Amino acid sequence: MTEELYAPLPTTAGGFKTILADPPWRFQNRTGKVAPEHKRLGRYATMSLDEIKALPVNDVTAKNAHLYLWVPNALLPEGIEVMEAWGFRYVSNLVWAKRRKDGGPDGRGVGFYFRNVTELILFGVKGHLRTLDAGRRQVNMIETRKREHSRKPDEQYELIQSCSPGPYLEMFARYPQPHWTVWGNEADEDVTPQGKVYKGYEGGEIENTPPLENHERLTKDSEIAVGKLLRDEYETGKSIKDLAAEHDYSIARVRRYLSLVDTQLRPQGRAPSTQTR
Repeated sequence: MTEELYAPLPTTAGGFKTILADPPWRFQNRTGKVAPEHKRLGRYATMSLDEIKALPVNDVTAKNAHLYLWVPNALLPEGIEVMEAWGFRYVSNLVWAKRRKDGGPDGRGVGFYFRNVTELILFGVKGHLRTLDAGRRQVNMIETRKREHSRKPDEQYELIQSCSPGPYLEMFARYPQPHWTVWGNEADEDVTPQGKVYKGYEGGEIENTPPLENHERLTKDSEIAVGKLLRDEYETGKSIKDLAAEHDYSIARVRRYLSLVDTQLRPQGRAPSTQTR
């Protein structure tokens, strides 16, 4: 099946140093809503675990390399198997937290035991290769809104490129990116990837400020997104006190979020200046 659907893996001199892969995993229940093969949803063909493991990834990677492997929560053991079969050892993971417009968890996920609002990227190392300097400051979470079925957040590319060296190879690619070699049966630009866009699944940043308890914290990316929203309101003339009251945040929280997005704060008690002609 693999040979029928996919061309041979690309190669580069010295081997790829960073691999991003989102395999078409096959679930045991192939007719439920979780399964990619669900006919009513028009998704995509899948591969067996043995077919994925048999891909000669080890042959096209450098002696020292990184692997970012997307794995459904239900198939974590299989993900570790694939990583090892490809010549990598598991060392950590990144979590994609799927958010609503207001920053809260997107509870429309599915699952047999829990309603999944996260997906995992397993991070593996071949040989000995630390992350770049930026990686040692990078939190292991991406928080964005969902898009088409199975489409992963575009924010992953900037994160990976800041943390791992090139050359880069994306396997099972669907939306080619600059600076990446791509491979997969939907990787060509003239191919329209499968997967419908449903209402409310357009992706993008958080659009509304989420309700928060006094002790509750957001990740840095979400704080910046909320800070931008507060800055827009602040620049219309609202005071920090107004914003705190409207969003039920403390004044200290509002100030911190505004400072994260380099808001030019007005002196206390002064209204925004208006230009006259």
